[in-house]
Amino acid sequence: MKFRFSLSYREIEELCQLRGLDIDHSTLQRWVERFASLLDTRFRQRKKKVHSSWKMDETYIKLKGRWVFLYRAVDKYGATIDFLIRKKRDTQAAKSFFRKAIRENVKPEKINVDKSGANKAALDAINQGYLDKQQIEIR
Repeated sequence: MKFRFSLSYREIEELCQLRGLDIDHSTLQRWVERFASLLDTRFRQRKKKVHSSWKMDETYIKLKGRWVFLYRAVDKYGATIDFLIRKKRDTQAAKSFFRKAIRENVKPEKINVDKSGANKAALDAINQGYLDKQQIEIR
């Protein structure tokens, strides 16, 4: 059985001390900042291929005390395709998200989006580059 625990750096520091390791919580934070991008790269290399039908939405979340937009997409079977955090919810942010998701996965045949005009405008702009090829169906 798998469990997921939310631990602070100070709590991890205490756990390490119980096991005889003398590591400061600020050192743990620096390790996370240093190695998170390397881990992300490795995880993306091992990621399985996703289905060609995507569902995309964005939500407003609080991150480090600030409200930001979380763009996310899942495939037909619920597998996470990608996510992106931005300060604004506009066409430029949506276009950045779609370009990143398409670059790191295969181009989808269709994408289901909410009624946000920014998402449709971003996909229309991306489809401009596919004039001679199969365009992405927007639903």
